[in-house]
This record gives sequence, structure tokens and C-alpha cells, in this order.
Amino acid sequence: MSHLRARPKPESSLRRKNSNSSLASSTTSDQKSRDGKSAKYRSPSYETVLATKGSFMAESDLEVTDLSKGWCQKLLYEKQKTPKDTFFKDDRFRTACQKLQSKNESRVIQGISRLIVPSAEGLATNGAKDLENLVESVNESWRSSLAFCGPLPQPDYAVGFARSAFSNTQLEKLAPFIGEVPNLCNSYFLATFYMHFPFLTCEVKCGASALDIADRQNAHSMTLAVRAVAELFKFVGREEEINREILAFSISHDHRSVRIFTALDGKEKWTAYHFTRNVYDIWRPNHLSRVCSAIDDIPFRVDLGVSQPDPGSQSNVPSFTEGDDIQVTQASLVASVEVTPNSSFTEQTKQSKQAKQTISNMAKKVRIMQIANY
Repeated sequence: MSHLRARPKPESSLRRKNSNSSLASSTTSDQKSRDGKSAKYRSPSYETVLATKGSFMAESDLEVTDLSKGWCQKLLYEKQKTPKDTFFKDDRFRTACQKLQSKNESRVIQGISRLIVPSAEGLATNGAKDLENLVESVNESWRSSLAFCGPLPQPDYAVGFARSAFSNTQLEKLAPFIGEVPNLCNSYFLATFYMHFPFLTCEVKCGASALDIADRQNAHSMTLAVRAVAELFKFVGREEEINREILAFSISHDHRSVRIFTALDGKEKWTAYHFTRNVYDIWRPNHLSRVCSAIDDIPFRVDLGVSQPDPGSQSNVPSFTEGDDIQVTQASLVASVEVTPNSSFTEQTKQSKQAKQTISNMAKKVRIMQIANY
């Protein structure tokens, strides 16, 4: 289990962060062109690369649990209050979408993204006190995580748990895995130094075939998100509890359509907003309780052995399917469906080859991304 031990960041990286120019250099890194950060995801072959590492964007033959199916139904059909006087108002919606045609991703984000994926921190500020243990990142590299396949993800928007979501005892038990001091270590359980166990990402795109690129970016981010929970439960010997359960969500959208991962069915332009609010309000407390219960089972002063050096490249990072005598025995899930602002769902038919074990689609309209773990 030594691979789970927090890994000190390279000294060169820490020196840059402590220098007078650290803020500028960090900002430059995170604000690099959106075209640049999505370059490696443009080719469909990236899905094959993910598959060789144990993460699959494909339909499958196995069923997710009835519990996960029930969650998805509830998340899609439970109604939430929606913002008033927005671009999604009936008499403005068509015009707003037309004005976003041929615009770049930044303009699409400015125009409608928070109406599709509401800000968790914004909702907390406006009175949703139950969400105060959530944190979000915007176009920020997950530089406190550990690489899975190439450079670290940098989602347009992401949500995970703040340190305040965990008790002092739980943080003490997590210390060998995440480090004693924030921002000094890389960890399977971190995205940014302030975000633990991320569970939602959003990617925004524009142009032909852009949502396929967004899907691949989300697949990469969600692989790391699900890996965190899978590694935690494996460590405490409870991996069967998350077998075939849905552990993360992602949304891809442009000015015309939205693809929601782990959704089943739905209509109308506010579907994504209702769904995301329900993830925050309904699914999130159960997920946090599940994660905390596993943390509670970690022994005090656990010995993880000698930590591995910073991998530096993906070739040194253990994948979900590597290892002597390792058998893939379960799969943790992220599933997808597309919803358009014109109140229709379109079936995702894209197929890809699968290896080892796969997971089934939850309904005929759903494509599931499998993340195999051992």
C-alpha cells in the first residue's frame, strides 16, 4: 500500500511556488489557452489510451446496482427552484443561444455555464449552508493529484470536499495519505491542495465534434476522482461496497447541448440545473457519509511503508490493472446521456472496444464510462 502514501512535491516546484513570481507563474499555467489544454484529447485514440490503463468510455454488459439506478432517477426528476430573470427565460432563451453560436469557450462559459452547472460555493454564499463544506475550482490544474494518463486534468469547473467536511480525527487519519501541510504533497485523494475527493466536473466546448473532446477530458478527470474513492475503500477492505456503484458525475456542454454523466432521462432546458442541484443536495450527503465511514476505518498511525518517488511520467504510475496476480474484480462507474436545451435526449451510440471487465448501460440511452479497479 506504499503507493498511497503522500508524495512530497519536487523541490523545484516548491521553490517556484515560494518565489515572488509564484502567483504569476501559477496563473500562467492555469490560464493557458483552452485549445492548448485540450489538444491531447482531440484524437479518438485517447479513449484507447485510457482503456489500456483501465478506464473505459463504452457501453457494457454488466448492470449497475439498483441503488445507483434509483439515485439517477431521483437526481433527474426531483425538482429544484430555478433562478429567475435569466437567459433561460422562455422569451429570451432562443435569442441567447443564437448569440452564442460561433463564440469561443470563454464566451459560452460567461453566457450560460452557471445556469447549467450552478456554482456550489455561490449557492452556499446565498444561503445553502449545507454546501459550505464544498469547494470548487475553475480552469485550475489538479496539481496536487497524481498522474493517471499524461498531464494532470484541468477541468473548466470542478467540485469536491473542503477540509472542513472532515473531522479533526478523520484529517489525522488522512495525513499519511495527503500530507501534514496542504500544498506540499501529491496524493491520490486530492485534486487541488484544497479539494479532497472531487466528484463533479464540467467541460465547455464550442465547434464541430467539440463535445466528444469534452467527454474525453471529463473521462480523464473522473478517472482520478473515482480512483480516489476506490483506493480508499480497497485500503480498508471494503471495496465490494462500491462495486458497480456510481461515484462521480461530469457534464459536457456547448451553447446547444449538454451531456450529463450518470443521468438516465429528462426533458427541458433546466434539466441539467435540477440534476446538478440534486447532486449537491441529495447525493452529496450520502457520498460524504460513505467516504467518511471508510476514513473512520483507517487505523491511527497507519504504516504505509516507504513512499514512492514522484513518478514524473505516467509510465511509473501504477494503473488500475497493473500488478502481479491482480485480477480486475469490480468496476466503479460514471455514465452518460445527452440532453439538449430544446427538451430532447439523444442516444449516445459511440462504441469502443473494451478490455478485461466492463459495466452495463443503465438504459438504452446511456453510455457508461467504466473505471476498473483492482
